[in-house]
Amino acid sequence: MTTALDRIIEYKVDEVATLKRERPLADLEARLKTARQPRGFAKALDLVAARDENALICELKRKSPSAGDILPGADPVAIAQEYEHGGAACLSVLTDGPSFGGSLDDFQAIRSVVSLPMLRKDFMIDPYQVVESRAYGADCVLVIMACLSDAQAEELTGTALELGMDVLLETHDEEELERALKLPSPLIGVNNRDLKRMVTDLSTTERLGPLIPEGKVLVAESGVSSIESIDRLRKTGARRFLIGESLMKMEEGRAQLVTKMRVTGTD
Repeated sequence: MTTALDRIIEYKVDEVATLKRERPLADLEARLKTARQPRGFAKALDLVAARDENALICELKRKSPSAGDILPGADPVAIAQEYEHGGAACLSVLTDGPSFGGSLDDFQAIRSVVSLPMLRKDFMIDPYQVVESRAYGADCVLVIMACLSDAQAEELTGTALELGMDVLLETHDEEELERALKLPSPLIGVNNRDLKRMVTDLSTTERLGPLIPEGKVLVAESGVSSIESIDRLRKTGARRFLIGESLMKMEEGRAQLVTKMRVTGTD
């Protein structure tokens, strides 16, 4: 049966092919010469986690396959500023258009008004997208093990690291975690949302978190919707969290909740 992830990757292949025709890789590489240095995504998370606080990667996305339109008419730039004001460590910006309503235009607009390191969250299948990400100012890219072979994941990770970026390796089960741990990036994301069935379960992090060895760090993703969920996941050792829909859906009080989430569970 075709899954939501299968459908996304199918159109992503066509999308990347079109991008390559319309804008050759050489054009992106030329743009790299004027790009500012990466802001240090992993380092920003480490600085917060070292204080035993919760390093929050606050996400901006207009819609999702599971939730539909999240906050119609939302201004992602204004929301990003609220996240920064509340004490987020980093930002994540969805740039996929068909399924999430995002774009690189959103990414650039946000980057121009905040100082936080930023993750370009998209479905990376080709090194071209990694170069494109750096050319547009991304400090980190997402590598989703579920939609890549080992060779693809290694190539994407290697390209990003060569460009001075960080890489968040996303996993959903033991097999994907084992594969991700062989790659050089220390950031291991455990996504509590099954991208094939679009079901969210915090026990995924509870199961996989203890399997992450010293030298690698856990980033709990999806389903982190409340202070209570952070308290629960801190018991796995998690100090880095990617939070999206719950914050995007708020009409007000967003910065204040980010502040509370950052310090919950600390003495």
